[in-house]
Amino acid sequence: MVINLSNECSLVCEWISEIRDVQIQQDRMRFRRNLERIGEIAAYEISRRLPYIEKEVQTPLGISQCKVLREQPVLATILRAGLPLHQGLLNYFDKADNAFISAYRKHQLDGSFEISLDYVSCPELENRVVIISDPMLATGSSLVKTIQYLRDEGHPSEIHVVVAIACTVGIEYVQRSEPNVKIWCGAIDEELTAKGYIVPGLGDAGDLAFGTKVQM
Repeated sequence: MVINLSNECSLVCEWISEIRDVQIQQDRMRFRRNLERIGEIAAYEISRRLPYIEKEVQTPLGISQCKVLREQPVLATILRAGLPLHQGLLNYFDKADNAFISAYRKHQLDGSFEISLDYVSCPELENRVVIISDPMLATGSSLVKTIQYLRDEGHPSEIHVVVAIACTVGIEYVQRSEPNVKIWCGAIDEELTAKGYIVPGLGDAGDLAFGTKVQM
């Protein structure tokens, strides 16, 4: 299942336009905040599909029957670019457990790359809802490798993926590899370059959020 959050006009459309805009991108704090906002909207939409239970809550004047989440999800993010989006999810799922994955493109001299996964820190995942955040879904390789690694650590009941911008090629690759994963996108672009960059996309989300890195 793929949900495009900007299919209907909402503030998500405005935030997507701002993270794409080369002039506004110069303000790193605004770039991070817009990713955070997209994460917050995605968190709200995902929360509508999660299971709830009834709970009695004591108020100053009596007892109220309330609905609360049956279980808190696990929020996982791919370092470093995923951190602002992750923060948006965490703002809403503020009692959630968290997982952090270092997955990145290791480039070769011929211009090709492979996905390197160097570090994972995660809680118990067995039969839990896992929400993975990464701002860009380009080829889908790092996401699929991350999901496969997390499945080796446990068997989540559901996996949701939250991205700011996705490419149709990457979506299709994820769906072939992980057909039960639900993908939540701020926007979807059609073109992917030979080097695996989304067009028009927005550039390198990690660099725009945190500064240019040295290629290793």
